[in-house]
Amino acid sequence: MTRRRPLATITPASVLPLVFTSGWASGVNAYAVVLLLGIFGATGLSDDVPEALQRPDVLIAAGVLFLCEAVADKIPYVDSAWDAAHTVIRPVSGAVVAALLAGQSGSVPELAAGAVGGSTALVSHLVKAGTRMAVNSSPEPFSNILVSLAEDLGVAALITFAIFHPVAAAVVTGALLLAGVLMLYFLVSRIRRFLRRRAERRAEKRLARSPVPQRPA
Repeated sequence: MTRRRPLATITPASVLPLVFTSGWASGVNAYAVVLLLGIFGATGLSDDVPEALQRPDVLIAAGVLFLCEAVADKIPYVDSAWDAAHTVIRPVSGAVVAALLAGQSGSVPELAAGAVGGSTALVSHLVKAGTRMAVNSSPEPFSNILVSLAEDLGVAALITFAIFHPVAAAVVTGALLLAGVLMLYFLVSRIRRFLRRRAERRAEKRLARSPVPQRPA
């Protein structure tokens, strides 16, 4: 039985662009990156996806966590709490995926690839978290759903594009990262408004829980 020829092959020259793109995507949705890369490898679309990402237990865990994030990411304030919990998880995931990709090709030092993937994931995560704070300053919930869907579709499209055209995908990723940082700069006032409202909510909850002093008869 002959093995089916893969549609995409990761060459030594394309590893660093793929690492950069996967790092950005991990900062937005780390579970989607692991799931997509694992599926591409398991289905034979790419023969250079590390075996560790193709394991059934990894794919199942990534799929379940992706579904959890798909729900939490669309609920106002819950999305910001989820982002806060993933401040470490997303950069670490970006670094691990980058190191695995570099180790698979053997053309880029794993430590250097991990540093690129992790730092890129950290920046894109901060952009995502800050943008969500700005979105949450608006009382209506529909913007959260639209932004979340755009992020999910963007990650899926860019990772798929990176598998077949890694250099072009890295150029798009760089433009998105720069645009995100600039947008975050202009959203600072809305982010401050979100943080102020959250502090006021916490203060109101503390006052509601505190016992009311009784007046002497």
